[in-house]
Order: sequence, then C-alpha cells, then structure tokens
Amino acid sequence: MSLPIKFRPILLIFIFGAVAIALTSGVLGYQASLIPASRLIKPDELVKILQSPKSEKPLMIQVGSHVLYTQAHIPGSEYIGPASSETGLQSLRKRVESLPRSKFIVLYCGCCPWSHCPNVKPADDALHAMGFTNVKILYIADNFGADWVEKGYPVGKGD
Repeated sequence: MSLPIKFRPILLIFIFGAVAIALTSGVLGYQASLIPASRLIKPDELVKILQSPKSEKPLMIQVGSHVLYTQAHIPGSEYIGPASSETGLQSLRKRVESLPRSKFIVLYCGCCPWSHCPNVKPADDALHAMGFTNVKILYIADNFGADWVEKGYPVGKGD
C-alpha cells in the first residue's frame, strides 16, 4: 500500500522538519546561552580577582582556537584547544584530572558572540561531569577583543 500523492509533500515537509530539529538540537545543546547564570563570571569581576593580592587565583583555561590564544589571551591562562572537538575535551580532562574537585577554574573562549560559542558549554559540561564544583565561565558577550582587550584588561600574546 502506498501513500496517496496528495499526502507525499506533507510527509516530505515532516521528514525535513524532523531532520532539521534533530540537527539543530545538537548544535543548540552546545550553545553558551544554556549555561546557568550562576556559573558565569563577568570580565570586570575576574579582573578584580586577578588583581587582588588576597584572592584565590583560578586556573584559567582558554578552550577556543589557538590563533585566538596567540593573538591575545588572559595572562597566566593555559591553552587547551577547542572544546567543541573531542581532542580539545580530552586535553581538558587530562589537564584537570589530578586536581582537587573544589579547585577554582575559569573557562573562556571569546571566539564569537556568546550565543554562538561552540566551546564553553562542552568544556563546562565535561568539568561538571568530572565532579568539579567551583567552575566559572567567563561571560564574553561579543568576542575577546571587544569584551577584554578593548576594555584595557591585561593581555598576553603568543604561546
């Protein structure tokens, strides 16, 4: 038994719609905008912590592209690799595996506008899955250049 011709376009629309939803679900699942506000730290807050002689200094990990890191990064931060790739996530897990689960860690990328960043959410998910309880994500609304460099915050260059 075959489907009547008049229903075939509807079936095709349904199938294409289902495929589109499935594909975008995977992409949306890694958007930074899905990270709870309680896990975010703003650039000015992080600068105050880094400049305070009494504050616990976090382990700062850049989880974006190497080109971005060499152009400009937060001094003292470590480059791990894009957390949108399995290689980057493996590097991140390996770097932190021996640390106490209460270690203060700040993750950041800055490759693009916050709602489109493919790197911070997978990195945050990975650390929380490992049991880390003191992880913050640097909220970079537009990009690292506009939200950190142009504001005059400290910058390192190169590797």
